[in-house]
Amino acid sequence: MPFQPSLFADTLPSIAVVDIETTGFLRQKGLIVEVGIASLNFNNGEIRKEFNSLVREQHFNEAHTRPPYGWIFENSTLRVEEVEQAPSMEALFDDIQRVLLSFNGVTAYNAAFDMPFLRARSFEFTPYPCPMIAATPLVNLPPVNGKSEPKWPTVQETWDFLFGDTGYKETHRALDDAMHEAKIIYELYRRGAYTLKK
Repeated sequence: MPFQPSLFADTLPSIAVVDIETTGFLRQKGLIVEVGIASLNFNNGEIRKEFNSLVREQHFNEAHTRPPYGWIFENSTLRVEEVEQAPSMEALFDDIQRVLLSFNGVTAYNAAFDMPFLRARSFEFTPYPCPMIAATPLVNLPPVNGKSEPKWPTVQETWDFLFGDTGYKETHRALDDAMHEAKIIYELYRRGAYTLKK
């Protein structure tokens, strides 16, 4: 059935879609090096830029540029020198928190990765469902590592499934990724695959 806007569309929420770039996993003591936030209005699909900044966390040093860290510097345009000159998380905290609390809720494409980082930095927010989990049965990739369930799709895999070959390639830069992830969420919602239940 084609998507039909709700008769009560003005009651639908707007959410913040967060993407962070890090030097590694939280359990590895990885650090946040970039934060991007886009907003998504479920009434009309409007997506806006809300926040974008590099971040230099307190313990960032040369060790975070090499294995087991440093993947981001090898797979994006982000450079170590830019992070070294970036504002601290303490300086950015209030601005980020203000954005997160400006919307009905917050999600990230891979919420299990991004959200614990935010909580570990004491940010407060209302979580919304993870779009990667919502996309998994729809994209329906073959299982991996001996599992029986479909593989969790990457941003790129979900984008290509939903929109085809548009020329988009995931940049691994926070705001650009957040903007594209917001488009993915809205398309999942249009197809009935993304719920607005918290």
